[in-house]
Amino acid sequence: MAQSNVSLGAYELPTTYLPPPDVPTAALVPPGPSVREVQRATTIPSRPLLGTAPLARIVPQGAHSVLDYSNGFIVALAGLSARTRSAKIAGVALGASVVFVSMLTDYRLSLAKRIPIEAHEAIDHAFGVSAIAAPFVLGYAKRSPLAALIHVAAGAVTIVGALLTDYRAVRGAGRRARRA
Repeated sequence: MAQSNVSLGAYELPTTYLPPPDVPTAALVPPGPSVREVQRATTIPSRPLLGTAPLARIVPQGAHSVLDYSNGFIVALAGLSARTRSAKIAGVALGASVVFVSMLTDYRLSLAKRIPIEAHEAIDHAFGVSAIAAPFVLGYAKRSPLAALIHVAAGAVTIVGALLTDYRAVRGAGRRARRA
């Protein structure tokens, strides 16, 4: 029976696959830039809302944009599955507005970069407050409690996410060109 030189064990690799003993492993493959470093180098940071950033901006813009779209669809679906007409209208209107604004915002996951990223941040806060208030103002908090809970939760998550997002524009929509 012929023996194979291929080993299946992790500790029994042929010596031709191992790095030379005198070369440190870190020197073999130089690390490339992280996703965060690439994002910081290729995008334009937003101006802080009201002139100051109240919290540490730890949520990357890409994650925030995915959350925008998912929040919009979740709020709309919660509205569509509600029992009352006011919850249905509020859910669809709130959800469609978030998706529409996200599609027009100046970040990577949008179709047209027309809305400045600073305006998007303000719109996020307005959406959050609207989603929290809608079940109580429109009176469907008791008759459609699941839709109300989802709307309030999505509003709260949006506000917290907006406070923690490192907003970065792709093109700088709405910014004036700097004069030399």
